[in-house]
Amino acid sequence: MTHLHQDAVIIGGGFYGAAIAVYLVKQKGFKHVVLIEREAALLTRASYNNQARVHNGYHYPRSFTTAYRSRINFPKFVRDWPQAINQDFTKLYAISRRNSKVTSRQFERFCREIGVEFRAADPVLRTLFEPRLIESVYVVNEYAFDTLKLASWAARELAENGVSVRCNTHALTISKGRETPLQVGVRTNSGTEQLIQSRYVFNCTYSGLNQFAGDFSGIQSSLKQEITEMALMKMPDSLCGLGVTVMDGPFFSIMPFPARGLHTLSHVRYTPHQHWCDQPDLDPYEKLRSYHKASRVERMVRDVARYMPDVWRATYQESLFEIKTVLAKNESDDGRPILFERHTTLPGCYSILGGKIDNIYDVLERLNEVV
Repeated sequence: MTHLHQDAVIIGGGFYGAAIAVYLVKQKGFKHVVLIEREAALLTRASYNNQARVHNGYHYPRSFTTAYRSRINFPKFVRDWPQAINQDFTKLYAISRRNSKVTSRQFERFCREIGVEFRAADPVLRTLFEPRLIESVYVVNEYAFDTLKLASWAARELAENGVSVRCNTHALTISKGRETPLQVGVRTNSGTEQLIQSRYVFNCTYSGLNQFAGDFSGIQSSLKQEITEMALMKMPDSLCGLGVTVMDGPFFSIMPFPARGLHTLSHVRYTPHQHWCDQPDLDPYEKLRSYHKASRVERMVRDVARYMPDVWRATYQESLFEIKTVLAKNESDDGRPILFERHTTLPGCYSILGGKIDNIYDVLERLNEVV
């Protein structure tokens, strides 16, 4: 088994892992950084299989902290990744007359409290909604991102900054090192094994945060894992230039998906297929691989069309199935704070989880404190 010495090992080649690797080199002066990704390419799992929404806070009226942080981070993300931002659509938030956890008045007050812009939708846009079911419709300031363009950014920045990217490589163990504080045991798809000695290890594996042997004892926070379905749809002309979210309860979202030129359709009731409490001996990715991926898109469309009849004319293309991981403590308020956990028995090892792409700034702030 060969040995390699690094300043830092980042496990997980999603957007967070790539951004952290670039930050360590450009802002902290690290010279030797390696990024480990078990898939064949970067940003192909949760970073790709999602709504592609750049949040501006509107989505979280029951979690002021999450909403406010999104509002703060939103303009930063648009500034730092302009090549990946899609603003060419009108974003609508609608309030249901029934079963909503927030009223129109509460939503308006909430928007004022976090300092985001909104205005009542004009009559033409309102005609897209069933008035007996929808109380109010608002035009808001929210965008989508193109994951393929983010992946191109990541590949270019990692190469230019000398980060060693190891795809098709599975990190198996995190342990105390011999010559450095930490060591990571990895195995390539071809079966080659290696121990990487390092001063820092950043575990950015999202759903796989607890899937390591060695001296790694797992994270302290409880995680909830879900198998989710995001339906990709070709919308009719009347809905093509729109993104829609109906608040706040058992409703739905329709968002542009720039990487494919389509829209995602997600439904609070039908998008989650299965959920469980995370366990170290139950690999979520293996569970997803063996799951029978039968689409629920017909049920999604049937319910969504009650609120927006034009959805009947949408054409289903395919579904993106993925694992969604959230902190169990935030199930009640739908908040999405970051997890940035230091492992006291493995000095220099940190586990990181973010629920939204704009959380990256919260992660980098914490990173700046510990490195």
